[in-house]
Amino acid sequence: MASSSSSASTSGSLRITVEKNPPESRLSQLGIKSWPKWGCSPGTYPLKFDAEETCYMVRGKVKAYTKGSSEFVEFGAGDLVIIPKGMSCTWEVSVAVDKYYKFDQSSP
Repeated sequence: MASSSSSASTSGSLRITVEKNPPESRLSQLGIKSWPKWGCSPGTYPLKFDAEETCYMVRGKVKAYTKGSSEFVEFGAGDLVIIPKGMSCTWEVSVAVDKYYKFDQSSP
């Protein structure tokens, strides 16, 4: 099933994938409401992902800048975001974030 729109930022072969407004059936299939929740206030956060993270943005607005690049991916409330293992990026949070998240420790 293809998503209606997506965007990605590249860092070598690492890409952040954003699925805009996935249907409720997809969210249920993933079991999102059983995942832990995390939030942060507006600010700038350097992040390194040691495992692939899938997250569903309940609220907020983020520009994620790939380390060493001026390229960014923008995502926010209603987006399903996949951040690959090994990604280093800086999140510029303009609207406080609340998200459900899950780490895949077995990601390649």
